[in-house]
Amino acid sequence: MTKSTYSRADRVADQIRMEVADILMRKIKDPRVRSVTVTDVELTKDLRIARVFVTTMEQKDGERQVFDGLAKASGFVRAELGRRLALRYLPELTFIKDVSGPRADRVLELLDGLHRDHVQTEIPDESTRSDA
Repeated sequence: MTKSTYSRADRVADQIRMEVADILMRKIKDPRVRSVTVTDVELTKDLRIARVFVTTMEQKDGERQVFDGLAKASGFVRAELGRRLALRYLPELTFIKDVSGPRADRVLELLDGLHRDHVQTEIPDESTRSDA
């Protein structure tokens, strides 16, 4: 990417993503937050609000507990970010469930099925092959 297409907000969002992932993995003691993966961060152009997209392996009630834990830890995570990043304004953090993973898995599953169907129709059956 050229410098003009990779904005400051994008660079800061990338740095926030790495730092938040590290903070959640190494600093947070809450067991509810242990199974979280930070997948992306969207940052407003003014760098005031960061939407942190996360995935978890937990289901339903467990997932709700994970997001309760993240909400409770958001102040600590933000303070820790303040120690790590040199920003004039520290963005407000909002943790959001990333739903792109399951969608991507479903698309890959469909593509694999199409590929299997295509391969099966291209390979001739042994009984129809003629050895001339």
